[in-house]
Amino acid sequence: MNCKKVTYRLHAVEQMFKRNITQPEVDAVINKGETITEYPNDKPYPSVLRLGFVHSRPIHIVVAQDETGECFIVTAYEPSVFIWEADFKTKKR
Repeated sequence: MNCKKVTYRLHAVEQMFKRNITQPEVDAVINKGETITEYPNDKPYPSVLRLGFVHSRPIHIVVAQDETGECFIVTAYEPSVFIWEADFKTKKR
């Protein structure tokens, strides 16, 4: 994902702190992760759910991007094996 600037929403910072997810880990998911779901109708900007592995730890981030290329980190979390399949890309039914 190509972000010209990255801004962290307050909710994202709070969740990162609670979940022991660092800014470098989020940066790694932005730069090297994979988009697994797109939310084109999100407001105020379209967003995506990205998955990345940092030191074998799966991390999901929701990131929105405006028309100038600025990215907004909405939230970050470690996906639960109770909600996600083993690949962490597919929700369980």
